[in-house]
Amino acid sequence: MPELNSPIAARLLDWAAHHGRHDLPWQIDRTPYRVWVSEIMLQQTQVATVITYFERFTARFPDITALAAADLDEVLHLWSGLGYYARARNLHRAARLIRDEHGGEFPRGLAAVEALPGIGRSTAGAILAQSRDERCAILDGNARRVLARYFAVAGPVSDAAVLRELWRLAEACTPRDDVAAYTQAIMDLGATLCVRDRPACPRCPLAVGCAALATGRQRELPTPRRPLTRARRRVFMVVALNGGGDVLLERRPESGVWGGLWSPPQFPSQEAAAAFIQDSLGATCAPARALGSVEHAFTHFDLTINPLLVRCEPTATEIQDAAGLWYNIRSPARIGLPAPISALLAGLAG
Repeated sequence: MPELNSPIAARLLDWAAHHGRHDLPWQIDRTPYRVWVSEIMLQQTQVATVITYFERFTARFPDITALAAADLDEVLHLWSGLGYYARARNLHRAARLIRDEHGGEFPRGLAAVEALPGIGRSTAGAILAQSRDERCAILDGNARRVLARYFAVAGPVSDAAVLRELWRLAEACTPRDDVAAYTQAIMDLGATLCVRDRPACPRCPLAVGCAALATGRQRELPTPRRPLTRARRRVFMVVALNGGGDVLLERRPESGVWGGLWSPPQFPSQEAAAAFIQDSLGATCAPARALGSVEHAFTHFDLTINPLLVRCEPTATEIQDAAGLWYNIRSPARIGLPAPISALLAGLAG
């Protein structure tokens, strides 16, 4: 029998052997690279959504060398629709760093992994635990919820003392053996039974000994964050379309919304959009026509996009005072497009 030395590991491992998830694509051939890609994709994204993206991404980029050699636009193209695009840029940046500074081999040791762009302490631990069975604790949202309830840790995670205590418990509960299985087990439990709303306590292997269940505090723990007031933003996009089916696109700044992706030129007001049309497109275009607005929800705010369709001369392929590209909507290039922009352009092509 493996040495566990953990108050919850034995029950979690037994439960996971019978009820855990064992057929996810990243559980097959658990190389550090494949686990790394899956962990980054799973940040802020549900498993059901990630599966298709993971399979397509790893088919095109089967290893670190392939990802490092790729153009960022193709990486973002395969990420389009998954959201939180800084994750894709950091994956690409880290792959090149591994190629150039680690000889193409995924680094060893928690500190070296955590030093890579886009990888924090919990993600680094999850990669090493699952791919190399190293004894590294994790504290993702699922593990945090399980531990906060089982040990009745109250207080917001933004409080440094609360976070320190949860990390202490995560370290104490991680067994010396079967680390990969335990890591998957605690994540599975948090994702399937110990969920945020309506946890399935009668079926939980940790029901006996769970302080939250014993005191009826499952819905209070972990301490919920204060709800944020959702803001609403409004932008105007100039959709300049020429007779050849090309639409003018600009790359978004790396910082901010849709960083590094391509979209039609965006402006805070209709007046600013009109000035761009006059100054940069000029006589080559007909008067702008408003299309139907597009609504898109981000984590903390709602965005209303007001597209202004401008039909340009058939041969218009150059603009003044702005760097961009002409994207053919009938024969699209493999570039990164935000999901609502991709849908907007597809509607024009149809």
